Amino acid sequence: MEAFVQRRQRLLAMLAEQDAACLAIIPSASLVTRSNDTEYPFRQNSDFFYLTGFNEPDAVLVLAPDAELPVQLFCQPNDPHAEVWHGRRLGTARAVAELQVDVAHSIDDLDEQLQFLMNGCKTVFCDLGNSEWLQHWQALAAELASQRKQGNQAPRQWHDLAPWLHRERMVKSAAELELMRKAAAISVDAHKRAMRFVQPGRMEYQVAAEIHHEFAMQGASAPAYGTICGGGANACILHYTENSAELRDGDLLLIDAGAEYQGYAGDITRTFPVNGRFSETQKQLYEAVLRAQQAAFAVIKPGATLQQAHEAAARSITESLVALGILSGDVEEHWQAQSYRSYFIHGLGHWLGLDVHDVADELQNYKAIPFAPGMVITVEPGIYIPADDLEVAEQWRGMGIRIEDDVIITADGFENMTAAAPKTVEEIEAWMQQQ
Repeated sequence: MEAFVQRRQRLLAMLAEQDAACLAIIPSASLVTRSNDTEYPFRQNSDFFYLTGFNEPDAVLVLAPDAELPVQLFCQPNDPHAEVWHGRRLGTARAVAELQVDVAHSIDDLDEQLQFLMNGCKTVFCDLGNSEWLQHWQALAAELASQRKQGNQAPRQWHDLAPWLHRERMVKSAAELELMRKAAAISVDAHKRAMRFVQPGRMEYQVAAEIHHEFAMQGASAPAYGTICGGGANACILHYTENSAELRDGDLLLIDAGAEYQGYAGDITRTFPVNGRFSETQKQLYEAVLRAQQAAFAVIKPGATLQQAHEAAARSITESLVALGILSGDVEEHWQAQSYRSYFIHGLGHWLGLDVHDVADELQNYKAIPFAPGMVITVEPGIYIPADDLEVAEQWRGMGIRIEDDVIITADGFENMTAAAPKTVEEIEAWMQQQ
């Protein structure tokens, strides 16, 4: 709990600097109906979890730096009947001690207590992008404003809390990095298991099942995102999650899968031959992607940016596409024209943490943010040549190759948390042949 307490204290200090007569309101996630009376598995709102470590739905954290009790939690009260059906609740009595908040109220009292806290408050900080909750908070404020004759004073300013909170989340603590290393290690083991399982005739969904089994057996609550197992031309669909096709001899298989461990995401992509041996053509294109990743790695260190690393990978891919004859002509002309974008169709990577596409992706000019120790990013160049691209020689068509690793920015460079997943042609072939 110490880490969560410290995060709340930093946020309270920031709020007090802006305006002591203010509030910050951070709601949890709620259960989402899947069909009729069944729900999707619950996944906590990342910002709420970052500040509380509390993993129940229908709760709200309120921080009020000027209040007698500045850290207030609203949560579901204990209810023996409901808990028989839906599981145990922490309840208000235990929440104060276990979550180290100043006071805990029933969520049923939220509107009344929030209006009390809003009275005399000048500014509310909340997620302005969450329109449903924002409308609710502003409706409470409007009701308070209508009671001016009783001496009530409603907030007049609404500021977005997300940019500050997300800048805080970008740099991980030592404890967070240990959780991320564990998520990465579980993800590595799942990819290694999948490589040994794959063979012609098996189904993409069977490969996904092997991966998910490894996640669960090592204590990862769920995949961190929809697992991608794209055989052949399916690998050219960036977010392919149908996983319904049969794996064919002579094709490549692209797997993009990561475990979520105690809220933190792993995110690895490996591409390898279904039959365990790269053809010469596959090897040439694969090693072009591998060289691009290595070019990006050469740039990554404190002070560098995601844009600089992307440009290094893109330049390498341009050179390879020309060398392989996929692009014809002069490298420099293609680089100036950004011709590589027809085949390297996404960015080099993204920040990683409690969210797979973590918070920095939402900030303006996020690709220009200088790297600092404790930041975690993915590095994932790729080349994708659709099966119907008639401008390319037939030997290249229908291949999609991506290689993705998770790295921590360190004081003098980076740490690759997922390096143990076989990656070179030799490593992949050797691992797949050893049963």
